Amino acid sequence: MAHYLVSIDLGTTNTVLAYSAPGAKPGKEQIKLFEIEQLVAPGEVAAGSLLPSLRYHPAAGELAPGELQLPWHQDDVAGLEQVVIGRAARKLGGQVPGRLVASAKSWLSHPNVDRMAPILPWGAEAEVARVSPVAASASYLAHLRAAWNTRFPQQPLEQQQIVLTIPASFDEGARALTLEAARLAGLPALRLLEEPQAAFYDWLFRHRAKLAAELAQTRLVLVCDVGGGTTDFSLIKVELVDGEPRISRIGVGNHLILGGDNMDLALAHLVEARLAAGDPQGGARLSASRLSQLTERCRAAKEQLLAADAPDKVNVTLLGAGARLIGASRSAELSRDEVEHLVVDGFLPQVDVWEQPKRGRGGIVEFGLPYAADAAITRHLAAFLQQHAGAAREALGLPPGAAPVIPDTLLLNGGVFRANALAKRLEAVLATWRGQPLRVLHNDNPDVAVARGGVAYALGQLGRAPTIGGGSARSYFLVLDEDAHGDQPRRAICILPRGSAEGREILLAERSFALRLGRPVRFYLVSSTSQAGAEPQLGELVDLNQGDYQRLPTIATVLRADGDNTRKEVPVQLATALTEVGTLEVHCVSTAEGGDKAQRWLLQFQLREHGGDAGAAGRGAGGGQADDDSEQAKLPPRFDEALEKIDRIFGGRAQQVETKDVRQLRVQLEGLLGSRDRWETPMLRQLFDALLQRAKGRRRSAEHERVWLNLAGYCLRPGFGYALDEWRIEQLWALFAPGAQHPKDSQVCAEWWTLWRRVCGGLDATAQLRLLDDFAFNVQADLQERARRPATLIGGSEDDMLRLGASLERIPGNYKAEIGAWMLNQLEQAAGPKADAAQAKYLWGLGRVGARQPFHGSAHDVAPVETVEQWLAAILALDWKKVEPAGFAAAHLARMTGDRSRDINPQLRAEIVRRLGAAGAPASWSAMVGEVVQLDQLSEKRMLGEALPPGLKLIS
Repeated sequence: MAHYLVSIDLGTTNTVLAYSAPGAKPGKEQIKLFEIEQLVAPGEVAAGSLLPSLRYHPAAGELAPGELQLPWHQDDVAGLEQVVIGRAARKLGGQVPGRLVASAKSWLSHPNVDRMAPILPWGAEAEVARVSPVAASASYLAHLRAAWNTRFPQQPLEQQQIVLTIPASFDEGARALTLEAARLAGLPALRLLEEPQAAFYDWLFRHRAKLAAELAQTRLVLVCDVGGGTTDFSLIKVELVDGEPRISRIGVGNHLILGGDNMDLALAHLVEARLAAGDPQGGARLSASRLSQLTERCRAAKEQLLAADAPDKVNVTLLGAGARLIGASRSAELSRDEVEHLVVDGFLPQVDVWEQPKRGRGGIVEFGLPYAADAAITRHLAAFLQQHAGAAREALGLPPGAAPVIPDTLLLNGGVFRANALAKRLEAVLATWRGQPLRVLHNDNPDVAVARGGVAYALGQLGRAPTIGGGSARSYFLVLDEDAHGDQPRRAICILPRGSAEGREILLAERSFALRLGRPVRFYLVSSTSQAGAEPQLGELVDLNQGDYQRLPTIATVLRADGDNTRKEVPVQLATALTEVGTLEVHCVSTAEGGDKAQRWLLQFQLREHGGDAGAAGRGAGGGQADDDSEQAKLPPRFDEALEKIDRIFGGRAQQVETKDVRQLRVQLEGLLGSRDRWETPMLRQLFDALLQRAKGRRRSAEHERVWLNLAGYCLRPGFGYALDEWRIEQLWALFAPGAQHPKDSQVCAEWWTLWRRVCGGLDATAQLRLLDDFAFNVQADLQERARRPATLIGGSEDDMLRLGASLERIPGNYKAEIGAWMLNQLEQAAGPKADAAQAKYLWGLGRVGARQPFHGSAHDVAPVETVEQWLAAILALDWKKVEPAGFAAAHLARMTGDRSRDINPQLRAEIVRRLGAAGAPASWSAMVGEVVQLDQLSEKRMLGEALPPGLKLIS
């Protein structure tokens, strides 16, 4: 060992660093915890093994600079002048509402917000500085780096071998954001390891001297890791080979945002109700920031009441604010019995082994996080064991049958299981399912086991400690002849042989490839567990027509050289690795003469979701082709004729085309391909690609441009959701700046804005703000300003702007408030014989621009609650029986999300539900106001203005 081996557990609740120093003799290595210096109170610094994963953002003048002094210069990665991290942040956050950033790790896996945007503390007042989940996570890592480099200035942390642990269930996006946080913290080179594996590595290391004896009666270990923010399950198989245990992971659970935070929140809801009952004023519902403060207080109470020497009762005090800090404080009492009942019975109930998690939204929904619908961890565990029953039965040596398959050994990890009542309950549930007790492996410190286990893993990679693995259960092949037809052989090259160790890169040095840059490319992989004859070796060519191969999801992407968008080919070699987090990584490594030979392009193939790797079987159910793997088979027989029609109208060759032929193109395409509302997404995107290649053809006439804009927008809607859509949007957006080619044609202008409305879901915030500029000009400019309109600024009618403005979900909420104010003004002015139609369109616009749950935008960008409540007051003044769209708009403005920073007040919600019932509105409208539900297809289509392409579904 030339470097320190370092492991960082970036936890939801606490961050921990463990390490092993170089120089130890084999077998004498020690794993130590790093004592992290941090503020424990303003002006007071102390060291501890746990760094609470918390940030506190003080108000101006709240703390003097000297009270924030650390042993190193503090330079916040998020750019804030003053920030408190660690134990002092927890103390201050429990006293002052709305200034504590907590659970940043949970936000990293939240797909409905922009995780790079400054959104935390969630629901804080406007004057409170905010940071992104990525920046918050980076700040904890940066704190560790500064503390380490102060202690070990000659061995900077960024130069050591680092393992960073993550939940086993983190998806590709959350893993990438975790790596980005590490990069921002100055730690660009590290390896990821799953937390349940790390916990078991810790146990293996501590028992390495007599491991065979310790595991002699064990065949299958369940690792149950319940931390502050996530619940993770893993199954680990133990085989005895020549008297020595061989250990391999065979199952990983789904992603669950469910843990200690949910328990704290459940207690906070209970205390909130008691505070309200004891308030002579009726007890107003707490704001999101006040609830966050109360939740932190309840966490401390929970830990007291579930401890071994717990008191009978604890008072939970919610302090006042500002000058009334003490005088306005309120208290409620929690008893040990009721906490045990709520937490133990609520989160670890005794359930039947065949039960499945409930699908309905549970009551513990707050702070914008998509918590698991069912809070019962035991039901999620039952489903996990059912999912992996086949592999578990084989590991235990059981015959086929319908009986439940329960592991014989259990390892508990995570801060939640420091409460003995919770640990005992889970053990009892499993014993009941099994019909006999199971062995429980001792975890001496669940708070730090994952960090220690990361070091044990690194030692194992050096051959100095036990390992989990056994290598890849499959061989992987890159398909070379995807377009082969008939009797032609389809060839593939072996890029990772079966048995290859996890976490080690293999370079395919004997083969060179040409990689296309700047253009869409697809990579096809297959895997196999067995072949006739000898096992294929690295770089060996195989015939896919001979043998049993399983198709993996295709990767479609556009690769570019750094800062270079030109199209070219570069020679590369392939380097592959099977990672510890369930991905097959393929790097294309440049070998260009005179070029940057260090340049690499990463392709990541997800294996678990599709059963691609039996040695790390995960969430999927066993293979099959990816949705886009058989595009050619999905295309109608006359698709080539359709492309010829498009080429005839827009192609580069000059052809005699009548105006009526241009106008009839859409009808002709439907004649060849069927009704366009049934065109499926793969075909739509191929049609768009054909139109994009011939975009210059729209210049030939206004009629050409109208048809091109209409078809292009229809084929690319909603601008995201399919392979290469990001690249398609990038190419299309390049056409915006030059503007329409026939801007004096009113129908061209209308189609121009229809196009951008249809695809704006794929546009980033910058592009949507650019559209907003044109929207503002078209609805606000006077006659004198319109005379000076730039040639590239396309005019738009009021209807065009209404639909566009309502669809810009990625612009800030205050801009949405302005758009809504314009719509409300137009609504109030609607009169005359066309008043009904005018009211309908402006009510639709208000419902869309003020929706509590965006379709494609980030949840933090919704219009302010106070503004939406004012709009609802105006809508309530209408006669909903006569103006049916009023109820539809109100339902979307009042739609429940479970996030009190976005939801309207309960009294107004109750009134909306009453009015919907009185007006005879559909039951689904009342349902979306009264509880957290997904939209039905009809409501979704009506709110979007048209149906989504078949095969695409918005998760909302």
